[in-house]
Amino acid sequence: MIQIGLTGWGDHPDLAGANSTARDKLVDYTAHFPVVELDSTFYAIQPERNIRKWIQETPDHFQFIVKAYQGMTGHARGEIPFETKEEMFEAFTKSMRPLQEAGKLAMVLVQFPPWFDCVKPHVEEIRYIREQLKDFDVAIEFRHQSWYSPPFKNKTIDFLRELNFIHTVCDEPQAGEGSVPIVPIATRNDQVLFRLHGRNIYGWRNTSGDDKTWRTVRYLYQYNAEELKEIENIILQLKAQSKKVFVIFNNNSGKHAAENAKQIQQQMEIEYENLAAQQLTFFEREL
Repeated sequence: MIQIGLTGWGDHPDLAGANSTARDKLVDYTAHFPVVELDSTFYAIQPERNIRKWIQETPDHFQFIVKAYQGMTGHARGEIPFETKEEMFEAFTKSMRPLQEAGKLAMVLVQFPPWFDCVKPHVEEIRYIREQLKDFDVAIEFRHQSWYSPPFKNKTIDFLRELNFIHTVCDEPQAGEGSVPIVPIATRNDQVLFRLHGRNIYGWRNTSGDDKTWRTVRYLYQYNAEELKEIENIILQLKAQSKKVFVIFNNNSGKHAAENAKQIQQQMEIEYENLAAQQLTFFEREL
């Protein structure tokens, strides 16, 4: 099974129905894709009312890939509003329970920052996270090249298998030690995650400006037909290893993610059942 989706639902204007309002964006999204990456959880642990609202607004079989809170992965640069790490993890797991109980939590995505390299303290940090999130399916995404360097690549994969982590395969610019190569290996036979960040090398390396400007440049990329064929081949490699392949397009600075996701879906002749009722959208008007 190949489940294709996007990061977030609020910034994809081509998915909006003809008469939609801002409040309809999640409902509009669920008419097109069976899964979404929930990123608001990275910036703040979400209150239960938000989680329950999203559960109610989505079809029964819809799935969320939830990005772990930034304080849990070492991204946070400001003050964390928790007295201890245990309190922080407890708040996050409590927030996730309604999604899990509703059967809509595909996995928790733990994405480490580019400076999180392959050294013993970081290995121990991952073990700690596994223990704190022991009741959840957890995907690990590295952004430092050392994890996949020749001395460590096989050990990294074995380590993820040992702790029952889902391997996050990444397509991203090859821009030095702060980026990782494509490693199309599943560490579990039930689920694997494939995230596509685009291939904008300049944007990936350029960290000048404020956070919003930097992110806008970083993910500005549109995959062409040749690249999408390459991506299809990687998806098929992963499908041969794992029952479910989750494919998430994150190249949305220029609103290209939805278009590329639709293209790969059509290219691979994938059709989804149990989606929400669909209003007339840009994609249907173009057909």
